[in-house]
Amino acid sequence: MPLVSKRGNELTQSPIRSLIPYAREAKENGKHVYHLNIGQPDILTPKAALDSLKTFNDEIIEYGQSEGKVSLREAVASYYETFGAFIEPEDVLVSTGASEAILFALFSCFDSGEDIIIPEPFYANYIGFAQVTGIHMIPVPSEIEKGFALPSIESFRNRITKRTRAIFLCNPGNPTGNLYSKEELTQLAQLIVEEDLFLIVDEVYREFCYDEAFTSVLSIKGLEQHVLVIDSISKVFSSCGSRIGYLVTRNEELRLTLLKFGQLRLCAPMIGQHMAESCYPGRVAYVAQVREEYNSRRLYLHSRLSKMKGVKCYMPKAAFYIMAELPVNDAEQFCKWLLTDFEIDGATIMLAPGDGFYIHKVAGKKQARIAFVLDVQKLEKAMDILEQSLLAYQLVMSDQELEEVYK
Repeated sequence: MPLVSKRGNELTQSPIRSLIPYAREAKENGKHVYHLNIGQPDILTPKAALDSLKTFNDEIIEYGQSEGKVSLREAVASYYETFGAFIEPEDVLVSTGASEAILFALFSCFDSGEDIIIPEPFYANYIGFAQVTGIHMIPVPSEIEKGFALPSIESFRNRITKRTRAIFLCNPGNPTGNLYSKEELTQLAQLIVEEDLFLIVDEVYREFCYDEAFTSVLSIKGLEQHVLVIDSISKVFSSCGSRIGYLVTRNEELRLTLLKFGQLRLCAPMIGQHMAESCYPGRVAYVAQVREEYNSRRLYLHSRLSKMKGVKCYMPKAAFYIMAELPVNDAEQFCKWLLTDFEIDGATIMLAPGDGFYIHKVAGKKQARIAFVLDVQKLEKAMDILEQSLLAYQLVMSDQELEEVYK
């Protein structure tokens, strides 16, 4: 029998979906599973976007331009002006979701064997993208005690070598819900220019900032040739399955390189682009309502977690995630146990084990990412389950494990 590739065999499995077989079995056994493991919003997609699909009447769904529909790119460029980022439509390349955008970014900015510096914890699938493209990820640790604030500029500087090509941020943060300030980004920008690096920033959660204003790196002067932004309609317009994302840069040489990869896959989904374009005219009212809903969930979730014995957490500033440190010896085993061995009134919960968001796995061994993508009524039931499950799990753990947890 022929063997699969070494590349594929060694590729890291997404920790966000790694427990799906156990969740599927739980459902087959009649359990209801509250999914707090994945960033799939329960918010309704904008009605205008859904209506646009109903009225899509092209008789042939043809190939589009590899860089994306002109009218969509115009809409995106206009949208960015609200964040002080004045770009041209030609600075925008439409991708098949943010995932393809990340791959194109890495393939375009790096050669195999080069380094990318990134604060950890970070979006788990970045690891797989780096593996596929042959890039070395150089983590800069951040701390839950500080709400995963941006590490010091010196900690970035100290990791720069001749192999370093870029610094990669996710702002607002997944999985942390952190938000980097304009002052922090400006300081980092100075380092980027000094070292002549790329600054790649995943900004897909830009609309969900609750206490402080969002700053796009595209608005920072002097970075025009250094910045590449990744964006998507998946979260802001609750349209994950439409698979429409963006790459935005003013660097013409980089843009032309990105386009070569875009031409290889011909074009992003045309029906998705048609739908995406219809999201922007009613954006302000829609986003305001959605942001308010997420904020109420954020406040409730933080309140509940803060009251649970042994749980360490913080108030996330943005996005719809929180990383919590749990009073368990191994969060992955606990998350699996929730699906296989625990229920209340026929229901359980699914969380994302924290170690998958780290290069330094031990740092996230007791952590789990919780996505507040369910309404408060469902979150209340889910938190009841979590609180009771943590108490029950103490009976499962050995005395030695308990001592380790609470020392």
